[in-house]
Amino acid sequence: MKAVLSKAVGGPETLVLEDLPDPVPAPGQVLIDVKACGVNYPDLLIIQDMYQFKPQRPFAPGGEVSGVVAALGEGVTSLSVGQRVLASTGWGGMADKLAVEAARCTPIPDAMPFDEASAFILTYGTSYYALKDRGFLKPGQTLLVLGAAGGVGLAAVELGKAMGARVIAAASSQEKVDLAISRGADAGVVYARGPFDKDGQKALADQLKAACGPNGWDVAYDAVGGDYSEATIRAAGWGGRMLVIGFPSGIPKIPLNLTLLKSCDIVGVFWGAAVARDPAGHAANVRELMDLYAAGKIRPYVSERFPLEKAGDAIAHLASRKAMGKVVVTVE
Repeated sequence: MKAVLSKAVGGPETLVLEDLPDPVPAPGQVLIDVKACGVNYPDLLIIQDMYQFKPQRPFAPGGEVSGVVAALGEGVTSLSVGQRVLASTGWGGMADKLAVEAARCTPIPDAMPFDEASAFILTYGTSYYALKDRGFLKPGQTLLVLGAAGGVGLAAVELGKAMGARVIAAASSQEKVDLAISRGADAGVVYARGPFDKDGQKALADQLKAACGPNGWDVAYDAVGGDYSEATIRAAGWGGRMLVIGFPSGIPKIPLNLTLLKSCDIVGVFWGAAVARDPAGHAANVRELMDLYAAGKIRPYVSERFPLEKAGDAIAHLASRKAMGKVVVTVE
């Protein structure tokens, strides 16, 4: 089989395409003929040894795939050969074939295209866990989404709307805001690119306050970090919950007096660890997400597709922060 490998610490340019022996599924695993692999920000971090997990090299990046079950390991009865599935893998997905635990796989309907299936579980799984289990989002509340045109951000917009919230989409260009509005956001904010000085942070906070209204936001979904986070806290409503998703703009330093003045919470969202700690809760969330997909309330927006040999370019494009929705690597 062919796989895109990280053999040395570095950026997307360090990845190499090589031939490897086909994997054999261990007990409890299945072998998947990979059809597509979603590209996510952790793919950039993991090849630079900047992610929470550091797999032994060489390894293939790619934390979510879709494909067809090709073989079953000993003891697997929940899936069958020929079944269409998606899987959350952590890494290893940018390859022709992948052996993965059967418990990480979810059957997908015939009507779900492989590219959409490969762009589904990490973004919607993260965002649903964040909004439902960490943010306790309720119908009628105001949800502010930063980075609203990215993979997880756009998923948060759609899910927030499906959950009955008033959704404010914040992004770095009008094109990105327009995309979020087309996916359900009620209003949008185009913010300047940071870093910001104190005046710049105040101007951004005033922008966000104006968009959210006099009562501020109830839940903020921060997939950006950096100087944007403090401005976001300053726009909080009383008792608001700020969800910490990621830091493409850097890890923020927030004055904790702001949380006192707003009586608000800063809430960490570590979806991968939550899946491992509460598999039953994760399984219930996945069922609910598949129901929302079947009802047409959520659907991955795949903006660009790259062939396997261009997987490094796909990660580099995501790192440029110009991508909207999801980028997918397709496997022929």
